[in-house]
Amino acid sequence: MVLSNGALGRVIVSVLLMAPPVCPQQKPAEDVPPAISVDVSLVNILASVHDKHGGLIGNLNKDDFTVLEDGKPQTIKYFTRETDLPLTIGLLIDVSASQKNLLDIERHAAHQFFTQVLRKKDEAFLISFGEESELLQDYTNSAKLLQAGLSQLQINSGASGIGPGPVPTISTPRGTVLYDAVYLAAREKLRAEVGRKVIVLITDGIDQGSKLKIEEAIEAAQKSDVVIYSIDYADPSAYGMFSFGVSDSALQKMSGETGGRVFKVDRKHTLDDAFKQLQEEMRSQYAIAYSSTNSEQDGSFRKLVVKTTDKNLKVQVRKGYYAIKPERS
Repeated sequence: MVLSNGALGRVIVSVLLMAPPVCPQQKPAEDVPPAISVDVSLVNILASVHDKHGGLIGNLNKDDFTVLEDGKPQTIKYFTRETDLPLTIGLLIDVSASQKNLLDIERHAAHQFFTQVLRKKDEAFLISFGEESELLQDYTNSAKLLQAGLSQLQINSGASGIGPGPVPTISTPRGTVLYDAVYLAAREKLRAEVGRKVIVLITDGIDQGSKLKIEEAIEAAQKSDVVIYSIDYADPSAYGMFSFGVSDSALQKMSGETGGRVFKVDRKHTLDDAFKQLQEEMRSQYAIAYSSTNSEQDGSFRKLVVKTTDKNLKVQVRKGYYAIKPERS
């Protein structure tokens, strides 16, 4: 079954309304697979809240939030401060020539991250991208298998890609197909998944030769309810005199539009530090769901604004969603 924009919300409602009562001889409620209803359409939002110093705020309640869709207030129907909903992570690692000196560090840090962040119900997959996009490890909960995938990282592997699809990467010479890889992960890997969905990028943010534009990558992520977290990791020695031209603007745009953020790796902040911050943030999210006052499923983009009663706090949330009709199998 393929579920669209309200998939997370429908799972939530199903858990609340359809889960059977637990008797002493039955399994605990968290072990009972939830039924999935396709008749309830909720817009789901994952939000992080920071204070003015950037610290995470995790003690807010439902009444502390206001949700606006296209400027109109919405009624929050579901809210929780701590969610144990399944987490699906797509880790996308840049293997272009500029990352040559960083791969060993990335392998180690990514393995530690997977070991610490994945819980029983969570899954992850691994994609490398340079001249091509290559799936190194498909969905798994095994840190060991993910480590084996990470051991395959190599510069400009020349692989033929994940397979036939909307992102051909063979016919034209490439540099770093960043936008194609994000589109592919969001559209082909994550769209049909339920629960919380995250793409984690490790890259210097430079795209060279993608068939698709950054706007198409962002749209694919928004339509798949995917949050993009970017780890800006660059080796200044790889650019020589041109290092001044390296910018994180593309990463800021992709992460900002989808409700994620950019973690900068530099002399003061290691890659391990970035992964620790990312892990803390993913485990400190607020899950919010509402039924839109605009029931038309016309495919239009709806702008979202989420505020708190405390004006000193900043809510990190996706900029909007596409009101698309549910896809049924």
